[in-house]
Amino acid sequence: MTRLDRTALASLPAGTGPLADPRALRTRIVHLGLGAFHRAHQAVHTEQAEALHGGGWGIAGFSQRSRSVLEALRPQDGLYSLTLRTPEGPRTRVVGQLAEVRHAADDAARLRELLASPEVSVVTSTVTEKGYWRAADGGLDLRAAPVAADLAGGPEPVTVVGQLAHGLRARRATSRAPLSVVCCDNMADNGKVVARLVRDYVQAAGWPDTDLLLEWIADQVAFPSTVVDRIVPAATDADRDAASAVLGVRDEGAVAGEPFTQWVLQDTFAAQRPRWEDTGARFVPDVAPYQVMKLRLLNGSHTLLSCLGLADGRETVADAVTAPWGEPVLRAYAAEVARTLPGDLDVEGYVDSLVARFGNPAMRHLLRQIATDGSLKVTERWLPPLRALRSAGLPAPVLTGALAGWVRHTRDQRLDDPAADRIHAVWRTTGRGGAVRELLALLGAPDLAEDTPFVTAVEERVAALDTAGPTALLH
Repeated sequence: MTRLDRTALASLPAGTGPLADPRALRTRIVHLGLGAFHRAHQAVHTEQAEALHGGGWGIAGFSQRSRSVLEALRPQDGLYSLTLRTPEGPRTRVVGQLAEVRHAADDAARLRELLASPEVSVVTSTVTEKGYWRAADGGLDLRAAPVAADLAGGPEPVTVVGQLAHGLRARRATSRAPLSVVCCDNMADNGKVVARLVRDYVQAAGWPDTDLLLEWIADQVAFPSTVVDRIVPAATDADRDAASAVLGVRDEGAVAGEPFTQWVLQDTFAAQRPRWEDTGARFVPDVAPYQVMKLRLLNGSHTLLSCLGLADGRETVADAVTAPWGEPVLRAYAAEVARTLPGDLDVEGYVDSLVARFGNPAMRHLLRQIATDGSLKVTERWLPPLRALRSAGLPAPVLTGALAGWVRHTRDQRLDDPAADRIHAVWRTTGRGGAVRELLALLGAPDLAEDTPFVTAVEERVAALDTAGPTALLH
């Protein structure tokens, strides 16, 4: 079968081509982290804005590690298809907003050139929480090997924070044009987080122009916080085969996702941007309420379902939420967490939408994929509401049980987590008796680790889950 590329666009079935002409694009956005989520979310919003208003908002997508995405997209001129998995059936079309497809290390000179270019006014990123190398105090982990190597003056920075810092330094030295850096990863106050990390890097680098650079960044670079949402499972061979069958050409870069999409952005941009507000994105003065609701309810329940579902022999989110225990546990968790959310949010409607989205039979979002990097996700998604309830003197039995579910999950020898070696060492050296306390300390929660009654409660919940399964969280 012929490969998808620009020469194949004219032969695509009606209604399956790009919304905007890829030949009319210029590189005006740099994206760091060219994974499936970006291609199914921000790139789609940008293409929709381009179709409505023009502007030539082409995206230069830089993969941070994997070269497989480049092998898929470069022969296709950056084209790929998005299939929306609706309950009524799949809908597939080609997205053409990627003007360049590159690797951050292999094409480091081009990355720095674009970050300095006045033509580029927006940088977006989706590199997952661990890709920012945060320390326990929220600042940059200067002891992490990749960060230390960047600061030591390696050939080119390999961390996203290093790439941004070097790029901003080059921008100040040349164009001095304002820029907006838009983090689209699931971290509370993600804009403030990235701004701090970049400042930490600049300060640690010890450049002669450090003070002037920091002053210019504060004046000319915006770091708006965001909330992003669309479930995008890892694409499979079956997804690629199905998309290729619809298009009549082979698409090795196909992605699939749910129909639902959300993008909330803090309205603090420093320079021009696409008119994303006309594509369903929402610009607000403060994204914190939306961010907290999404992190604690959607992302938090995802993590909970993954820990419980894998132990119960379930494979996907839909398998878990439609299990006899799935929806009751999700709603019990949401009801408990809702007491920590701002009062003007429609929590009930949001939870109803989660149940419907998670139960979509057309989605196959793998629990094993969701369970990755659990030590980072638990810290972001569960510990803040747990602490809020404890400080208010309110009970938190479901969150306590959720932590027990994660503790059980860490016994899995296939654990995919940046702290996997340390976690496995905890189980080897302490055994079941002392693991809970050590794992809570590993999460950066000494307050919980030193609370003996709480540790005992988690241990009891672990035993209850071992005996009764996920329904133990309901009692």
